[in-house]
Amino acid sequence: MQRRHDVDVLRAAAFALLILYHVGMYYVAGWSWHLKSAYTAQWLQLPMRFVNIWRMDLIFLVSGIALGFLRRGSSPLELLAQRSLRLLLPLAFGMAVVIPVQPYLQGISNGRVEPGFGHFLLRYYGGGPWPRGAFDGWEHGLTWNHLWYLPYLWAYTAILALLLPSLESRAGRWLRERFTGLRGAALIVVPALPFLAWSWMLQPRFAPTHDLVHDWYLHAAYFTAFLYGHWIGTEERPWREAMRLRRPALAVALASFAFYVFFAGPATREIAIVFRNLYLWSAIVATLGYAHAHLNRPFAWLPWATESVYPWYMLHQTLILVLAAALAPLALGPVLEPILIVGGTVLGCLAMTESLVRPWRWVRPLFGLKPLRARRAPDSTRRCENALTSAHLFPRN
Repeated sequence: MQRRHDVDVLRAAAFALLILYHVGMYYVAGWSWHLKSAYTAQWLQLPMRFVNIWRMDLIFLVSGIALGFLRRGSSPLELLAQRSLRLLLPLAFGMAVVIPVQPYLQGISNGRVEPGFGHFLLRYYGGGPWPRGAFDGWEHGLTWNHLWYLPYLWAYTAILALLLPSLESRAGRWLRERFTGLRGAALIVVPALPFLAWSWMLQPRFAPTHDLVHDWYLHAAYFTAFLYGHWIGTEERPWREAMRLRRPALAVALASFAFYVFFAGPATREIAIVFRNLYLWSAIVATLGYAHAHLNRPFAWLPWATESVYPWYMLHQTLILVLAAALAPLALGPVLEPILIVGGTVLGCLAMTESLVRPWRWVRPLFGLKPLRARRAPDSTRRCENALTSAHLFPRN
């Protein structure tokens, strides 16, 4: 099996987009975030919504693709143990070391935390208590902020591992065959129907929380995308069909988004929901199709990007908030300030990953990377490992 370079590129691009999206959250007017700029803009809502509707679903779908490759030759327990180490150790380290500055800066901005980071840390590690609304997650004493993705992915992996006997049963194989065999308009419409059902049945009752326990609407949507990715990971037919349909899927996505914006509003909410979910899935089909058509090549920068994704993901939001807090008093304006925040975040992620993470054997597992000793394998071993792990959400080598 050849390495799937297009999936590697998608993974790197999705997390590069995450940096821009989180910087956008600092500037978009009307959307709450940990900090907000003095230069918020209403017009940002449209491009932010254009990306927000499908970005996390795509990431969970790519995560499901990873599992489709990983599970080959592994029992469900071996699979879960492997993913637990890769997900839960970085989560614990991130919550203890990378994240705390974020609630501190938010609490200072809200005027509900006293200055003094050392004193804050003592209270934070003790579990609070905190004044109401001190920071996102204050009621729990601490927070995982943007690292919420890691426990969600671990939970979906555990559920799928438990479901593997059912998924590999006769009925399960029949369902997978029906899904991977979708052709033409059916590939664009049919997979969108579960997302539409979750929007109608669950979204009004369960607002997004990212607290893992009460997030039933997002769980239903993200696990659906995760399962889709698991189904298509090692199948050739859906990728060929997505590539064939990439232009029609893009046209459907753009039209659906336009209708979604047009019908957005209380009186036409049900119509808007239909177009929103059609846009969600058709945008993913178009993205997969264009990636498979044009990005399935061994770009020279791709091995470096593949290994850098996980550390950059863990570090980027903390750097964004630190830079935002440092630059805000300078009143640099709505052009120079975001340029410096994006540039500083990229340079900070690059410097910290290259100097503090990748070279150090004991640090690498804390950021989801394999120890250095696993990097020098014989050529035949590396080729086998690449074939089995090319679709990882995060790199193995």
